[in-house]
Amino acid sequence: MLELPRKNLSQQLSDRIREYIEQAELPDGELFMTEAEVADQFEVSRAVAHDAVGQLRALGLLEGRQRKGLIVRRPDPVELFSESLPFLAKSEQDVAELARLRYVLEVGAIELAVNNASKEQIAQLMNLAEEMKTSVSAESKLNRGKELDITFHSLLLEMTGSTIIAGMQRVLVDFFRNIAIRTPLDNEISERIAWEHIELAAAIRDRDVERARALIRLQLRHYLPEANSLPEANSD
Repeated sequence: MLELPRKNLSQQLSDRIREYIEQAELPDGELFMTEAEVADQFEVSRAVAHDAVGQLRALGLLEGRQRKGLIVRRPDPVELFSESLPFLAKSEQDVAELARLRYVLEVGAIELAVNNASKEQIAQLMNLAEEMKTSVSAESKLNRGKELDITFHSLLLEMTGSTIIAGMQRVLVDFFRNIAIRTPLDNEISERIAWEHIELAAAIRDRDVERARALIRLQLRHYLPEANSLPEANSD
């Protein structure tokens, strides 16, 4: 009989443990087992149990507690994405794929932002856009303009009411902050960007989904040239 490699056995056990946790509907913080109990329960070696548990701990599904054993945890997808991002961007093609992900995330979320934005959030967005208009015209305020832009787009995603969408976008914004724009923008383009932010804020204020979607596409072309290969990226 052909014996399966230990790696395959640990992966199979990892899958079985996940199914067990799901079917038993174990809540976050529930005491699970020790590694020794996992080995006995699923009839595997201690080494295989250790490897499988290590995989689930890396995914945030299990957490080790000293003198208690393993605790069931509800993984945070944003944290997992943030921790794995450096390993997802090893080539220009990888970066292009991440740019497309940010593009799809922001364009797709704009309808939620338009529909869910509060009056206070809209007022804050308008203020950020107006401050960007004054910042981009002064070279000494270039860094401030970039900070305002990040805050503006972060607020857009917060308007969706989804912590996962906002968190994922925040991770991607931080990733692209230093690589998206490597050369200074001239005054004409800077003024155009400022105008687009003001118009986008106004479209959200007016609850105009289609105009807001068109404007967010225009904005992203400045920061994510890798996303321009998407068909709708060039739609105004």
